[in-house]
Amino acid sequence: MAAETAAETTASGKAIVGVVREHAEGERRVAMTPETCRKLVAAGVRVQIERGAGLRSAFTDEAYAQAGAELADTADAVLAGVDVLLCVQPPADDAIARMREGATLVGLLAPQADPARAEALQSRGIVAFPLERLPRTTRAQAMDVLSSQAGMAGYKAALIAAQLAPRFFPMLTTAAGTIRPSKVLVIGAGVAGLQAIATARRLGAQVEGFDVRPETREQIESLGGKFLDLGVSAAGEGGYARQLTDEERAEQQRRLGEHLKNVDVIVCTAAVPGRPAPKIVSTAMVSGMKPGSVVVDLAAETGGNCEATRPGETVDVDGVAVAGPLDLASSGAVHASEMYARNLYNFASLFLQDGVLAFDWDDELLAKTVWPERQP
Repeated sequence: MAAETAAETTASGKAIVGVVREHAEGERRVAMTPETCRKLVAAGVRVQIERGAGLRSAFTDEAYAQAGAELADTADAVLAGVDVLLCVQPPADDAIARMREGATLVGLLAPQADPARAEALQSRGIVAFPLERLPRTTRAQAMDVLSSQAGMAGYKAALIAAQLAPRFFPMLTTAAGTIRPSKVLVIGAGVAGLQAIATARRLGAQVEGFDVRPETREQIESLGGKFLDLGVSAAGEGGYARQLTDEERAEQQRRLGEHLKNVDVIVCTAAVPGRPAPKIVSTAMVSGMKPGSVVVDLAAETGGNCEATRPGETVDVDGVAVAGPLDLASSGAVHASEMYARNLYNFASLFLQDGVLAFDWDDELLAKTVWPERQP
């Protein structure tokens, strides 16, 4: 199929790419930085950005203006005219309704999670690219927002664990005697888990990594962690874990529960795309840990890996602190935004050709990411 060109959507022939302020509670990231703004302008497109859109990420309006952006006083001024809207969290339904019909929307959109949002997108004929649907291929690595944001989340999770723990992470030799290093177990060895392992190691802790995919052993050990082998494998397709059988899960739970009695800190990061987070750490396991132990559940947003997790709260379970932080990537807004914006720029470059929109639906990355999916 030949590429579909949409140059006629702007009076000047140049595509207009826009960004408005993020309005999700607690969201500090922005989908475009002055760096990527400059690159888009150099690529021949116009850039419009709502004033103040980057302030929570420490990017000023002046920096965007110097990069070539046109500053708009209101979100409506951007929504009504742009051909491509870049975002972090999905816009509110009423904001989608104010977008130009047939415009393109790129970000973490999760349309299947909200029927009203899906209806709003379809009713306006929005060409939606939920980047969580991006194929996990070598070519797509530079566009992989899930990986870039998971790295920041894993880093922050380890820092939260160190802050909550009533003990040092590293081994110390002092006049008052020797302090043993904390024992940290990171559950899940995806991008977030590996970053958590690396960060906890830098803080001096004794670190183990657990994942039901045996191929992660080498990655964990390369970061200085010890691979915790519980004798249960759930290797699946595409680098993700498969669902465990009831028998496998019971054996995993038994062995893990015994091991946790000697662990000081758990950082949970396990996730299965499109499903609630797997429950790995039971409340009984938490109760069996030493008083003063800590659990930081990075999977809190999708239900948590720990049964005792309460999203957005830190609770006490028999002397063990269980934290369920939300939107951790946003807490590192400067670098998280820089990585996210580069991901979006790289993806947008697939359909922004010579300053105009040109969708090549033979391109797997476009065809598999667009919602609803189009076959090449």
